[in-house]
Amino acid sequence: MDGIQDGDAPLLELDRVTKRFPQADGSRLTVLREASLTLRSGATCAVAGRSGSGKSTLLHLAAGIETPSEGAVRLAGRDLGALSDRARSRLRGRMVGLVFQSFHLLPYLTVRENVLLPARIHGVREVVGAPEGRADPGAAADRLLQEVGLRDRSGEPARTLSGGEMQRTAIARALLLGPPLVLADEPTGSLDAASAHAVTDLLFRLVGERRIGLILATHAPELAARCAIRLRLLAGRLLPGPAD
Repeated sequence: MDGIQDGDAPLLELDRVTKRFPQADGSRLTVLREASLTLRSGATCAVAGRSGSGKSTLLHLAAGIETPSEGAVRLAGRDLGALSDRARSRLRGRMVGLVFQSFHLLPYLTVRENVLLPARIHGVREVVGAPEGRADPGAAADRLLQEVGLRDRSGEPARTLSGGEMQRTAIARALLLGPPLVLADEPTGSLDAASAHAVTDLLFRLVGERRIGLILATHAPELAARCAIRLRLLAGRLLPGPAD
């Protein structure tokens, strides 16, 4: 069943994953080479590297947005490459929360409507895994907006928010359905230093309270240092240690 994880199984496994993309001249560009990663519930992992090193591709593979050219990606024990596009989307909707650098909010929807989008897209009428156990999506959205400090702005259009407020809205949206895994792609890259610090504190507090697995793609050493597992991407290979 979607979203069910064996207690002894890793939350996420990348098993010798290689990803190639076709080029206009008929060649294939190798972005990742035999990358392996195991993440268990509640673990935090930073993948550091320069722009263009393949960090976003790795997150897209982990979420099932992309499928590997070689190797396997397993989410809650399920091989994503063996699933149909629809089944991968359904599993991703219940298992993965996505936080992007550019927020990806719909500007003319209210803050609350943006947070509720995952429930509406996936037809979810009851959130399982909320701190209270089960909750109506609207109640879960209101609670999250309170936690990220935006309850008073829930009825305002997202376009009226500051960058830091937009990212806090995006974090609430990512957590709405109670996913066991959050993938964050340069989540502070578009923010000023003060907002970046506040958003980072918020993200780590929320994933820590919920024992959510976190993979954070970043080129910022100070952000990577907050994760228990620190990896780097170099020439398409996933290596231990911080970025150069």
